[in-house]
Amino acid sequence: MRILAAILIFSISLNAAAWWNDEWAQRKKIIIDTTPTGADTQLTINEVPVLIRLHAGNFPQFLMVSDKAADFRFVSGDDLTPLKFHVERFDPISELAFVWVQVPVINPQTKLGEIFLYSGNPTAQKADDPGATFDVNTVAVFHFDEKSGLPGDSTSYATSVLSGQVLPNPNSLIGNGVTLIGAQPIVIGSAPQLDLNPETGWSFAAWVRLKDLPGESAYLLDYGEEDARLSLYFLDSALIAEYNGTKVRSFAPVSASQWHHVALTVGTDSLQLYLDGKQVGGATVEAHAITGNVRIGGSVDGDGMLSADLDELRIANTVRTPDWVAFSAGVQGTGNDRVLRYQLDEFREGGSDGGTGHFGIILQNVFGKPEAWIEQTVIILCGLMMAMAIVIMFLKSIDLHRAARATKKFLHAFAALGQENGPKDLRAFYTARKEFIDSPLWRVYRVGIDEIDRTVSAIEGMTAPGIESKSMAVVRASMNAAMVREGQRLNSKLVLLTIAISGGPFIGLFGTVIGVMVTFAAIAATGDVNIAAIAPGMAAALLATVAGLGVAIPSLFGYNWLSSRAKELVADMHIFTDELEARFNNQYG
Repeated sequence: MRILAAILIFSISLNAAAWWNDEWAQRKKIIIDTTPTGADTQLTINEVPVLIRLHAGNFPQFLMVSDKAADFRFVSGDDLTPLKFHVERFDPISELAFVWVQVPVINPQTKLGEIFLYSGNPTAQKADDPGATFDVNTVAVFHFDEKSGLPGDSTSYATSVLSGQVLPNPNSLIGNGVTLIGAQPIVIGSAPQLDLNPETGWSFAAWVRLKDLPGESAYLLDYGEEDARLSLYFLDSALIAEYNGTKVRSFAPVSASQWHHVALTVGTDSLQLYLDGKQVGGATVEAHAITGNVRIGGSVDGDGMLSADLDELRIANTVRTPDWVAFSAGVQGTGNDRVLRYQLDEFREGGSDGGTGHFGIILQNVFGKPEAWIEQTVIILCGLMMAMAIVIMFLKSIDLHRAARATKKFLHAFAALGQENGPKDLRAFYTARKEFIDSPLWRVYRVGIDEIDRTVSAIEGMTAPGIESKSMAVVRASMNAAMVREGQRLNSKLVLLTIAISGGPFIGLFGTVIGVMVTFAAIAATGDVNIAAIAPGMAAALLATVAGLGVAIPSLFGYNWLSSRAKELVADMHIFTDELEARFNNQYG
């Protein structure tokens, strides 16, 4: 049993350490959640394209990826089988990528499926295969990622578009999209693979965002002629499907200025209507074959033009199941992070981790983005202020320590003045430069002795000690002036610490505010509103405040400690000056 257990543990460890290809330096595990908290899939789905949304929050390694994501590879959960994929958009500057990956099986029995994203091979060649990303029944897919001209089909069928008048929309739901301006529909040319066959069925899906709720019928789809016609249109807040005279009206309303996933399926005897992945209507119908051109954004009659944003349009010559529609809506929309869970990056043994972990992600979002130059400047400035504060605290602590040690020694010697075994003359320590030079009290003492000598020498014919009170006041004033200068010297440079204490947090806060503004501007531009997209940018912005506090807090502690040491020496000077003046009065008064 022990041998079997050891073999089992060994095999598990080998599996955990398995690496698809050693030429790739890093990988990321992506978990597909089919539980009720995720996609809530009930039945098995085969050959379904999954949208991988990468941004700074779930993929901090954009700057390590080769040009145009040529080193991207996707591998199934067994870490052995490469998966077909293609990159719709890769923008390392904005740190955004949209990649379509065909997952062979989505099995709800496993609860959590897995795929791996490999990257970090600068010598790799692009392996995109758009045609193989979709199954054989998907006969037309339009990403609308063209910058101009008519949209192109991404499937291997290369279904042609005959005409259309649209505007490119660079900030659509999934990368680029188009805007139907209500002037001319997109006409997809007739092709055998597009035909609606009653025996196999037909499916249509697209993402739509209405400008306004139409008061008259506005067609999203119109296919066929009067005797065999399939239409899908908006009227007020309703979505309506019509097939050979049978109408199905959605019981869930459509709202303007909001993205909706719209889908319909035609089976041998049924018509089903879906909105945002949920079935919102259905009817029993008698299926008829339909051929001809497919019109998007207008009707066969030339009216019912639709004004709306459009993205990710698909046509299949089979009936998609409710689970397929629901999963597609969930994995493509803004709830992508609920269906897919992106794990931390893993690095091949012996490779650099590139600064992974939570702080690694934050640092990548600050110093890995050229547009974050303000936050970078703030953090660097705070770093320089911190370095300056550390140098000041270090040198000042040495200076004050020497002053305190010399002062203690001087006070001990001065206290012995006039005692039985001690010196009698007040001038006994005047020349003891090497011994007491670091003590501010000794310097005040020398000023006092010098002033006494000048006062005494100024009194002509003086045969005995005797200095008037006015002259003694001059001596006192000289010592007070020396005390002020010594106090200034003891407190010199501490003002720089107060600047770091008060200015550091405000400089950091400035960087944070700028970072938050940039984060929300990026969200507004991409339309990707989820916590995974917001959190890294916010955390990176807050790093500026952390840098400011990192300057202020140590500087505050250091300033309080050094200031208290300086105040002790200043207090010693006041006491010593009073005592020295008393001794001058006794000897010369």
